[in-house]
Amino acid sequence: MPRRIPAGRDPRHGQAAILSGLWAAYVAQSVIGGLTWGGLPAVLRERGLPLDRIGLLSLLVLPWALKFLWSPMVEGWRLPPGRAARTAILALAFGAVAVAGLMLTGAVELVPLLPALACLMLVALATATVDIAVDGHAVAVLARSEHGWGNAAQVGGAYAGSAVGAGLLLVIVARMGWAIAVWSMAALVALLLIWFALTARGGAVSPPAAPRPSMRRALARPEVRNGLILTGLFVLAQKVSLGMLGPFLIDLGISLETVGVLNGFGSLVLGLVGALAGGAAVRRWGVETTMIGALISQALLMLLLASGVIGLALPPALMVASALLSGSALLAIGFTALYTQFMRWSDPGQGGVDFTLFQCLDGVMSMFMGLAAGFIAQRIGYGGFFAICAALPILVVLLMHWRLRTAPLLHAPIFGDQSAK
Repeated sequence: MPRRIPAGRDPRHGQAAILSGLWAAYVAQSVIGGLTWGGLPAVLRERGLPLDRIGLLSLLVLPWALKFLWSPMVEGWRLPPGRAARTAILALAFGAVAVAGLMLTGAVELVPLLPALACLMLVALATATVDIAVDGHAVAVLARSEHGWGNAAQVGGAYAGSAVGAGLLLVIVARMGWAIAVWSMAALVALLLIWFALTARGGAVSPPAAPRPSMRRALARPEVRNGLILTGLFVLAQKVSLGMLGPFLIDLGISLETVGVLNGFGSLVLGLVGALAGGAAVRRWGVETTMIGALISQALLMLLLASGVIGLALPPALMVASALLSGSALLAIGFTALYTQFMRWSDPGQGGVDFTLFQCLDGVMSMFMGLAAGFIAQRIGYGGFFAICAALPILVVLLMHWRLRTAPLLHAPIFGDQSAK
């Protein structure tokens, strides 16, 4: 049974303050992500850079895909045996590096791209490291009843931060220039991380003989191994269609500008609503029911899109609404539930390691699925592609049902919170 660290929170900080700090941290990280993968490509294209150069920005995913490699070291420093957690210090130190990298990014020229790319790689490394600490902190300090709201902060913060980094950034660039825009984002990130640090001060004291966090400890636990299997299946079912929804809307005859507005609405409104709905659903019905509901709803929307492509006469507005709900609201609901389960699978004594392992699997699978989705859709068309996307969630629900029946025999529950026992 995983070692449970007592909450030990400063009485001045209740769950509401902790949640507000998590919202701040996750929005800050996603402002940087939105700037990097949403706003900057548009700026570079507007300045005449070829698409192959802009594609180099995909290299900035590497720190997020590989952060599990240094997560044991980060957690070992964050949780010193016999002493209070150093979450706030770590977040401020690496947050300062990220902010400094953003300031440098605003100061250098974008053409040639390599100097800005180097600055953003430093930002990505620092931000991915902060994320390890934030996730570990969330696993340790949130009450079980607040796990859904904690992961609503993570998923909803991602949508809100991306809307700022990819949307507001471009408005400021158009009116005040690249440097002022990026420095404004850096100032916002700094303020958000300072607030997180204030809510993360103090905390529990780790036992003097606490074992060092390690990847071996994580993989030795059956619930983590089973959790990785379920994570892979769930990510496959919910995300495989994501990269093709935008191209599908374009081929449906929707203008690029309108698709941009719809994507912004989907991220800022539907994504946030979905994250909050997911948090409420987890609290009311539990993780398993919420995940299954999201998967079945996903299957129905994909079946609707497949039917419309194959020949069923459906209004274009219904097709657009289905794509938006699938790519924003349902995705947010499902991943709020999944990330809640990440918390319950994670050992509070090395939450940053365990949680990061699940996240990295999500990221790596998402990257490869994006490539596979384009390959499949190109060869069999949208109708066949969306039909596959409709079948996958149902298959995963059946596999989850089978796994839930066999898990007790393996002494490794799929759902539940062993750490709280």
